Amino acid sequence: QVQLVESGGGLVQAGGSLRLSCAASGSISRFNVMAWYRQAPGKQRELVAVVASGASTNYADSVKGRFTISRDNAKNTMCLQMNSLKPEDTAVYYCYGRTYGLDLWGQGTQVTVSS
Repeated sequence: QVQLVESGGGLVQAGGSLRLSCAASGSISRFNVMAWYRQAPGKQRELVAVVASGASTNYADSVKGRFTISRDNAKNTMCLQMNSLKPEDTAVYYCYGRTYGLDLWGQGTQVTVSS
């Protein structure tokens, strides 16, 4: 089974940028959907951005214009470029992939934005 591992989280000041990466242990070419979710303390996990196999993308309203999701099937990676970060972006960010009806999750990476 393919495993997903996130990296790139950390502490950044408001207005700064971070780039999250999700590395898969196997091919992602058959992942029809990949996405980033996040979960803030005391809140439910929410969808941040999604990229389909055809590279079409969609974003939560709260991150539109600031975040960019991308995937590289040749490198088996997915990234989330996060710009103009706000304190309310603070959360654990999770990589998600769906293939053949199987939902796969990474372990999460902490993003903390200070004001």
